[in-house]
Amino acid sequence: MREISQYTHVFLIGIGGIGMSALARYFNQKGLNVSGYDRTETDLTKALVNEGIEVVYSEADERQLKKLSKSTTLIIYTPAISKLSKFFAYFKHQNFEMHKRSVVLGKITKDLPTLAVAGTHGKTTTSAILVHILKASGIKLTAFCGGILQNYMTNYIGDGEEVVVVEADEFDRSFLQLHPTAAVINSMDADHLDIYETTEKLVETFKEFSRLVPKNHLYAKSGLDLEAQFIAIEDEAEVQIKNIKITDGSYVFDFIKEEHRLKNLKFHLPGRHNLFNAAAALALAIDFKPELANEFGKALATFEGVQRRFNYVYKSEDLVVIDDYAHHPMEIDAVYQAISEMHPDKKSVVIFQPHLFSRTKDFAEGFAQSLALFDKVYLLDIYPAREEPIEGISSEYLLNLIQHSSKQLITKIDIQNRIENADNEVIVMLGAGDIGVEARNITNYLHETS
Repeated sequence: MREISQYTHVFLIGIGGIGMSALARYFNQKGLNVSGYDRTETDLTKALVNEGIEVVYSEADERQLKKLSKSTTLIIYTPAISKLSKFFAYFKHQNFEMHKRSVVLGKITKDLPTLAVAGTHGKTTTSAILVHILKASGIKLTAFCGGILQNYMTNYIGDGEEVVVVEADEFDRSFLQLHPTAAVINSMDADHLDIYETTEKLVETFKEFSRLVPKNHLYAKSGLDLEAQFIAIEDEAEVQIKNIKITDGSYVFDFIKEEHRLKNLKFHLPGRHNLFNAAAALALAIDFKPELANEFGKALATFEGVQRRFNYVYKSEDLVVIDDYAHHPMEIDAVYQAISEMHPDKKSVVIFQPHLFSRTKDFAEGFAQSLALFDKVYLLDIYPAREEPIEGISSEYLLNLIQHSSKQLITKIDIQNRIENADNEVIVMLGAGDIGVEARNITNYLHETS
């Protein structure tokens, strides 16, 4: 891939994706002509258009293509895009320079200090916390995030290049393109088995990523089979969180890393998994600028979260509605733990939209066990995303595995009724598909009628 300065145009196939849209914003800020294709108009693509980026939604619309020159145009595509895409085929046939998102991100970060957040869970929240505490402490950074940061209402920060923050995505082995100066690995649980086939191959790829990180600058969750500085909650490790209290619905705790002992830090996101994410973000920030450790700790208290990561859609004395991206059994367990800790007096209800036929098949038993923890279980149809159906794999199949006396298949139009009839309940809407759209609709409905 050539230097960025040699391009005048960038076209992104799948521009509406959370990672692709951050790249689009980066190139737009750099002054290039940016355009792209996505099959669906969303709030995110509308925001891109408002920022001056052209987006087309039909592959029959070839107006953008005629503006592009092979000599000055970079084509970026997401690995999730179908190779049957007409735009993909057109650019390939015309011999345009084409690169995956991961390759471009690797090129951008190659010669800059880079803090990378890896792991099958927690990447987005950890990187978002890291971005916030760096930015709030005066660091001029560039950040590519996998979610919309509530503090800034964007997934891209372009203040400067003192440091770059990236999510190191294991999907399609993308993170092997990066050049981290420091990194954290939050977890290595089985996922993306459509790519890796076995858990062992996934873990080996994480280890390959770990070897890209300079010695003594890799951090990892305690217990992982890695050579790293370990992070633990209420246990002995190189990085520790201790003396945890809950005050007015928020955590208060101490953070310890070498000579840095930060006391009575405040953090508002619920769940022990988010406490770990905060510790991981602090470890990376202090690794980069140890002299600002106290400022980083104080900044935790002003972090407002990430859209679709344990967001309170509605909260009253009788009803709490939460929207979360959880789409893996371990993530569902973490959500349940957070609810149990923060709302112990309410019944817990889950509305879950399984994501991908392959993931549902691979983790069916785990999903069944995790969902059975809740007092009531409602399942929507599987969100297929890029996949074709797998025979025998459906939400009904998953429902039959759940050992529970209160479980039911529902449709999206049933969600409002379930919420209207709730009684002293916490209702959690979970999944990585379009259930987030339903959560926004419920938000609007509840606030209009309350």
